[in-house]
Parts: sequence; structure tokens; C-alpha cells
Amino acid sequence: MPASDVLRELGHSGIRVPLLTFGGNVFGWTIDEPNSFRVLDALLEQGLNFIDTADVYSTWVPGNKGGESESIIGNWLKQRGNRDRVIIATKVGKTMGGDRQGLSAGYIRRAVEDSLRRLQTDYIDLYQSHDDDRSTPLEETLSAFDALIREGKVRAIGASNYAGERLAQALQVSKDNHLARYETLQPEYNLYDRQHYETTLEPVVKANGLGVIGYYSLASGFLSGKYRSAADAAKSARGQGVVERYLNPRGLAILNALDQVAEAHHTTPSQVALAWLIARPGVTSPIVSATSIEQVAELAGATRLALMPHEIERLTVVSA
Repeated sequence: MPASDVLRELGHSGIRVPLLTFGGNVFGWTIDEPNSFRVLDALLEQGLNFIDTADVYSTWVPGNKGGESESIIGNWLKQRGNRDRVIIATKVGKTMGGDRQGLSAGYIRRAVEDSLRRLQTDYIDLYQSHDDDRSTPLEETLSAFDALIREGKVRAIGASNYAGERLAQALQVSKDNHLARYETLQPEYNLYDRQHYETTLEPVVKANGLGVIGYYSLASGFLSGKYRSAADAAKSARGQGVVERYLNPRGLAILNALDQVAEAHHTTPSQVALAWLIARPGVTSPIVSATSIEQVAELAGATRLALMPHEIERLTVVSA
């Protein structure tokens, strides 16, 4: 059954996206190109056509140099001939080795051409600053992005990993200089990790009508219920870190609440955790990832799950 056909606008960009965004960091990392194509096909079948990637994906894999995810997506777009059906977001700024990093005008110009080539397209729907670059004036960065929008190479811009005060400064610079503004923010945000976003970023987001596409929506898998004891750390390569960070009385209380709400709806904790995010005021489209078509189908189910007000309140209170 396809995902909900409800669409939400990314800030004031005019770009409308489904209730979930797919995180493309898995392409070329935990799944190879043939399996990536299967996942991408499944996403489109489910109506989840918003794909988020970055030029730096996946430099951390031995033998990779960055650009692998974009290249796989580009090969898929070319083979399927479906660019007009897909919304592509990518990012610039994190180190790609040597002098290939940051948000200077010269580097943005160089990086966008590399991303366009790998993606095999002539435009990027949402181009995001992957990290703040305090060594480059905000006006320089935003002027470079503004030029790309005027040239038709980028439709809208967004920010990721910005502090609240810097995001507010960037928005003011855009306003004062009549430049394109960041329309979206990509922060870490989930049912467990709430405080930083809600206290320092959410006020800026709401005051300026930004779209929010948060990452780690399932807290690295913890909110799926996969990790419930110290022994579960062995279930994945990242398991030890997940257990150390989240397996505590608060985390277990959140899992207990997720279990009970999931049981009431005959669904999974993952779907409930995502449905809570989707229902949060200001959240546009949480980012999720999958490595199989079965996982894609489960994630899509979250867009059709309507939690009751008292269930949302319970999850909000237990995770406060």
C-alpha cells in the first residue's frame, strides 16, 4: 500500500515533498548499486520520491573517495529516465579531502558542478550547507547559492548542523542583501534527542517558516526496539554506541510507551516513532533509511498512521 499522498512544502520554496525523506547515505555503503536501485524503485512505488544525499557520502568507507551515493542515484535516474518524478537534495561543505571543503563561493561553484555531473542532472532541487563554515562570511556563501538559483542549477537552499544563532544570522543576511535564504534546516531530531532542537533551533524555524527534515529519526535504530539490553549491542556494527547512548531508564520508558502505542495500532515501534515526528508542529519530512524493499514498505506505513492526541501527548511527556 503506497504511502500517504499528503505533501508538505519545504519552507516557502514551492517544493512539495512527501511526509518522509529517504536518506541516501546507505547507497554505496551498506548496499551496492543493484540493491540501491531496488530500494529506489520501491521508494518511488510507495510515493516516497524525496531523496537526500551529500557529496561526502561515503568517504568513510575504505576505498571510497566520496560521491558514491550521488553517482548511484545519478545512474538510476539515467537508467529509469525519471528525473522529473524525483526530488533530489544534496549537500556541500564537509571535507572531501585536501582543499575540497567549506562554503567559500569558489568551492561551492566547484562542488555543485561535481554533484550535478555525478547525479547526471542539470538541476538540484534542494542544495544544503552540510556544516556551518565560520571561516567564510555568510554573505559570500549565500551570494554563491543565490547565483546558482538564478542560473537554474538549484531550486532552493537549506542548512544542516547550524547553531540557532548562526541560522538566524544567515536568514538576516539573506534578508538584508536580498539574497536567497535557507528554506530548510536538517537537524538531529527524534523522540529521544529533543532538547537541542526544541530549545535552540525550533524557535528560529517557527519564526521564519522553515521546513525541517531531521536526521537520525529513529535514533540510530534504537527507537525501532532493536536494542533492549546490553547483549543487543552485538546486533550491528553501531550497536555498542547505540546501547551506551540510549539504553537507560529514560530510553527504556520511551520504548515501553512506543510498544504500547504500537500494539494498539497493530503496527511497529518504528512507525509510531516516525508518526510522532510527522505530527510535530514545524516538522516537514523526517529522514529515514532502509536497505531492503521490505524496510521501505514498513517505513511508508508511518505516513498512514494517525496517532490519537492522547498517544502523541503520552510520547511527548515520557520523552521530555
